[in-house]
Amino acid sequence: MQETGAQSIYFAPLEGITGYIFRNAYNEIYGNVDKYFAPFISPTGRSSMTPRDRRDLDPDNNTGMNLIPQILTCDASLFIMAAGELQDMGYKEIDLNLGCPSGTVCAKGKGAGFLPETAKLRSFLDGIYAFSENAGIKISVKTRLGYYDPEEFFDLIEIFNAYPISELIVHPRIRGDFYKGEIRREYFAYAIEHAVCPLIYNGDIYTPQDLEDLSSYFKTPLSPVMLGRGLITDPSLASKIKGISKDTDMARFKEFHDTIYHEYQKVMSPDINVLYKMKELWSYWSSMFSDNSRDIKKLLKAKKYADYESCVYSLLGHL
Repeated sequence: MQETGAQSIYFAPLEGITGYIFRNAYNEIYGNVDKYFAPFISPTGRSSMTPRDRRDLDPDNNTGMNLIPQILTCDASLFIMAAGELQDMGYKEIDLNLGCPSGTVCAKGKGAGFLPETAKLRSFLDGIYAFSENAGIKISVKTRLGYYDPEEFFDLIEIFNAYPISELIVHPRIRGDFYKGEIRREYFAYAIEHAVCPLIYNGDIYTPQDLEDLSSYFKTPLSPVMLGRGLITDPSLASKIKGISKDTDMARFKEFHDTIYHEYQKVMSPDINVLYKMKELWSYWSSMFSDNSRDIKKLLKAKKYADYESCVYSLLGHL
């Protein structure tokens, strides 16, 4: 493991999960994240972002953290419109989403669905990087290896190398892999050898040992790295990787849970809407309580606060 403080960690965006309530709770209680990436906004001809997006990205709701907004579009004019508004809000760096594998997203030629359209992609990048140079704003790119075949990545790297990409975040899977199967490590190794912009690795890091194994495979320390599902599954993972802690602190986890739960209650109703958000988190957290599967099953069926709290505090009440 690298020396304490040497490892830089980015928190990946997960739509519906890592909004400002989650980010604030995480940053206050766990911290040790160097950049947080917000779930994507998808601008339209009507508006750069929805009221919910605007609330999520409001700097007043994201104090004390380095937050990077992310844009999902295949239209350069819409990207530029949204980026200009984000710049007016005070943001100096924006991420382009070329990795989302969702069927509805890809069907519109966005996210990973943009990757096979290489001529259109070049034209798009021409436009947004001309804007970025004039506006003095950085644009990073989060990508997959390709849409149909990982060997698409060879051409994509040549395309990306032609632009002043501030950071290239690579999830070494193709669209059809979604988030399953083995990471295609050899293609990230190719990026290490051939990419001219700073590279960020993203994908399947759930333990400090996972990161050590990847660094050994690539024969180079990976820093920064972007963590997503791993950080949600084990919120103490960043602290473990940085050598600040060795174990999962369950008292801290209880504080984290309670903070998110009560903050959602302030802005959402009725009970079932809050519980839907919490159950989505428990689909990740349940792995920490594999010996309590009965309570987890009851928790996931709860429809009222009282029932939910009874299940949660049978798991956490002794802390």
